[in-house]
Amino acid sequence: MEKENNNHFEVEKLEKLLSYWINHNNQHANDIEKWMKRIHNMPKNISQGLTEAIELFYKMNKRFKSIKEELNKEENQQIETDNEKKQHASLKRNQDKKQFEFKEVGVIHTPYQDDAPYQPIEDDEGDFQITLYPKYTKGLNQLEKFKYIIVIYYIHKLSREKENIISPPWTGGYEVGIFASRSPIRPNPIGMSIVKIYKIEKNKIFTSGLDVFDGTPLLDIKPYIKDLDSKDDANYGWIKDLDSYEHLLLHIKGIPHDY
Repeated sequence: MEKENNNHFEVEKLEKLLSYWINHNNQHANDIEKWMKRIHNMPKNISQGLTEAIELFYKMNKRFKSIKEELNKEENQQIETDNEKKQHASLKRNQDKKQFEFKEVGVIHTPYQDDAPYQPIEDDEGDFQITLYPKYTKGLNQLEKFKYIIVIYYIHKLSREKENIISPPWTGGYEVGIFASRSPIRPNPIGMSIVKIYKIEKNKIFTSGLDVFDGTPLLDIKPYIKDLDSKDDANYGWIKDLDSYEHLLLHIKGIPHDY
């Protein structure tokens, strides 16, 4: 880095010297022209020699200007390259280190300690409750008028290494990209479930079955709105390409079955 800074300093110094030499040569050429005018009947060979000297000064300046332009061009290219390197390094640092802070607004309580279903089971047995921290209680105003809610949470018990290609356990080894799946093993461990509201008491929401572990940190709650959150032309994507996909739909929907 120190070597690069020294080199940049020397280039700037040479550019200043070139400007000085150009001005200096112009001054010499102007002085020669003045003396040629002052001396009458100057011998032809001397006049011709001085004229050639003036042309040499201008020719030298032309070359100096060309060198200066090349230096500026090289310097600008180097600056652009350095800037690109800095931007690339900055982007890489941001990609590697950029973090966002989320506030935990409550806790989700379920019967599950070590094992949970892949999807919410509406008539699942047990107590399912979302407890907001008291300071967010007013945020529940009017929520009871909705039948369903979208629960967004932090998947805090993940231990598996995150991958871009995964194989959902119910597909028999079929591989898909992580963003084409509902797998919890994601770059950002954020989960989402849609559940039914049974009742709301102060800062507590009693719901239908949730597919999370007891003590899961709550990030947000949004009302599930008819038509807005339900698309009639939605499809099953790659799931329909699998054998016995109708059987797999039972797993996806969390519907208990014996086969």
